[in-house]
Amino acid sequence: MDWTSLFTMQKQLDTYIEENNNLTDRDLFEDKYLALLVELGELANETRCFKFWSTKPRNSKDVILEEYVDGIHFILSLGLDKGYRYESSVLTIGTNSETDQFTKVYEACVQFKKESTQINYNNVFENYLTLGSILGFSEEDVRDAYLKKNEVNYDRQQQGY
Repeated sequence: MDWTSLFTMQKQLDTYIEENNNLTDRDLFEDKYLALLVELGELANETRCFKFWSTKPRNSKDVILEEYVDGIHFILSLGLDKGYRYESSVLTIGTNSETDQFTKVYEACVQFKKESTQINYNNVFENYLTLGSILGFSEEDVRDAYLKKNEVNYDRQQQGY
């Protein structure tokens, strides 16, 4: 998938949020990093993949996809903050369990925070995309859900979310 348009849209959203909340002079990397970890936890919660003690079923695919795309927003934004772009057009098909892949994403995020390099950023992005594959999302699913959630994010900003 070509991520250029999503990076552009994310840049516009970030600028809109920062200007309307008087944040243009503030480094938001730490906040965005924590937000990504929180979104990753929320995503895991919706899948319930790690809840071996519970028989309650996972949430619907639409709900899980919306949570997944929240993570995409923050991954794009973190890349923008560091001047990085993800350019691969190949979606990796994952073979790990959902739980194992969530752990890999968390580990990649921690490594990126420790050393914010392009290589580590690519690792976060690739592991997250692999998680999406394991969750059953196509590139088209991700793109369409991102576009929809981007509109929601603007609406929320205009309503003082």
